[in-house]
Amino acid sequence: MELELRHLKTIRAIADAGSLTRAATALGLAQPALSAQLRRIERALGGALFERGRHGVRTTALGELVLERTRIVLPAVSELQREAARFARTRGEEGERLRLGGTHGPLLGALVDRLADAAPGTTVTTCASWSERELAEMLTEGRLDFALAGTCGSTPPPESPHLVWEEIAVDPVFVMLADGHRLARGREIGLAALADEEWACVPGDGCFADCFTAACTRAGFAPRRMYETDTASCVHLVQVGRAVGLCRATFPPTPGLAIRPLAGTPLMWRHLLGWHPAGQRPDTAATVLAQAREAHAGAAARSDSYARWLAQQRPAPEAAPRPAHATAPGTGSISRGQGVG
Repeated sequence: MELELRHLKTIRAIADAGSLTRAATALGLAQPALSAQLRRIERALGGALFERGRHGVRTTALGELVLERTRIVLPAVSELQREAARFARTRGEEGERLRLGGTHGPLLGALVDRLADAAPGTTVTTCASWSERELAEMLTEGRLDFALAGTCGSTPPPESPHLVWEEIAVDPVFVMLADGHRLARGREIGLAALADEEWACVPGDGCFADCFTAACTRAGFAPRRMYETDTASCVHLVQVGRAVGLCRATFPPTPGLAIRPLAGTPLMWRHLLGWHPAGQRPDTAATVLAQAREAHAGAAARSDSYARWLAQQRPAPEAAPRPAHATAPGTGSISRGQGVG
């Protein structure tokens, strides 16, 4: 096996975490998979890099040598990637191109569609990932120009000290039920009424699963089995009555599904757009952000359940309608360079 940069990143992650368990969590891997990968790396390097103990791992002499090199190699390669991406963009060698990344959800496709009209001479390519951290890393390394990500409630984005994160919108989290479900005809559903259900949602590396469990605990129950899978599989599990799904309020109307708000709005989801300021002109960033907000507004307008929920939030009949991209109290744009997906 030839040593690759990702192997060096794995070694660094294990050393920083101090244990395979914590490193596996940080890397989004199962511990057995990380242990197997470490064994392959150690065979390639000719010896053990870590000593395992009850309280975690400790680097061997060989491990210290390798770690010393990673402290030089990894920053150097990352800076090379960033400089090359900025140079190519400045010189126009790649032509007019936007590389967009995004997590699951309808906004990525809607943004691509709007940019095709707003900038018809620009080639737009996309990259999808369930991991907000991976998208942030790709932005930092210059492999993406912009990324659509999200966080639970007011949770900050993945730590990336050089990135800009701007808020697109804040949505309530709704539930999707099979059309024939006993609660599908209600205008909103109390979380406690779903205590006996199994659940489905798409995966992520933020705190949403913990926040959902905490909301269930406040409602007086512990959630049963959770199926974490892709959007199409979640929809199927709901349509056949296997599970109740968790989704953003902008989830598009789908045959066989009823999308309903949760009473009291126990969970919120914040949509964010991220980019590296050194690699983007301010006018380009402003255009993409504006189009992302319009894409969200369009998705919200197509959802009858979301429109009803928004109408219920009006404090008085004469109040102006709340815009689809209005934010929850206490939220707003995130200042640049704070390292706060």
